[in-house]
Amino acid sequence: MLTQIKGLHHVTSMASGAQSNNDFFTKVLGLRRVKKTVNFDAPDVYHLYYGDETGTPGTVMTYFPFPRAARGRPGTGEVATTAFSVPLGALPWWKERLTTFDVKGLKDETRFGETRLGFDGPDGDSFALVETDGDARTPWTGNGVSADVAIRGFQSTDMRLRDVGASSELLRFMGYETLETRDNVTRLHIPGGNAANVIDLTQVSAPPAAQGAGSVHHVAFAVEDRARQLEVRKALMDTGYQVTPVIDRDYFWAIYFRTPGGVLFEVATNEPGFDRDEDTAHLGQALKLPTQHEHLRDQLVSRYLERIHD
Repeated sequence: MLTQIKGLHHVTSMASGAQSNNDFFTKVLGLRRVKKTVNFDAPDVYHLYYGDETGTPGTVMTYFPFPRAARGRPGTGEVATTAFSVPLGALPWWKERLTTFDVKGLKDETRFGETRLGFDGPDGDSFALVETDGDARTPWTGNGVSADVAIRGFQSTDMRLRDVGASSELLRFMGYETLETRDNVTRLHIPGGNAANVIDLTQVSAPPAAQGAGSVHHVAFAVEDRARQLEVRKALMDTGYQVTPVIDRDYFWAIYFRTPGGVLFEVATNEPGFDRDEDTAHLGQALKLPTQHEHLRDQLVSRYLERIHD
């Protein structure tokens, strides 16, 4: 069993527009945009990162906004819901706020004894706010969201699968422990990790998902540094998984592999962080391009990347 993985690092999804995506996460949910860059493999598309003040691993929601992309089709083999942690007693305030912003899909929920508020993102993305006792992470505040109700970071992701058995086995190999199964949902957590330490696996009979706007592209797990990442990579490959070489993503190093249930997993380092090319006070303000795409800056800005108004 691995001990290097400490919980979630980030969750990356797809959107149909940069401005609407930016407005939802900063002006509605009150997160900070910590990086404005581009997709390494498609530099005419933004890669936007939202989180706490510094983009601490376990707080960062990221998006590829493909202009006018068709919506994804929900199904199996995907991350169905991304859940954020908020303080106890915060949900009535959030329900009123989300109603004011005409957010769709509001739903009061209870899962494993936790009080939750489900809601949809701009592209039909599935989210939840979960009241969590004792989450000591310092939140980003602003846009009318005060510290006593603000989002702390991720609480969990919920993966929708036809069979949870093999994915449960993989997560246990990655250091997770099974907490409980109720109905068709199995909950696992990673002890001694960061606060984004819960994974739910929901077993359903449904066709495979088709990715598009509103779909989660991949979910990333956190390791402290590159040495530990290499240990994880070797262990996964020794177990039979096909794992990519280490890829430099500027703000972390990444490896990827496909799970038995079809979900794309990433293992990302906590180093070097989002302040490697911007000071903390100005994170997310300037357009930062990977070195290999810097020569395209004028073309990208003038022809492809819509101007985002903060």
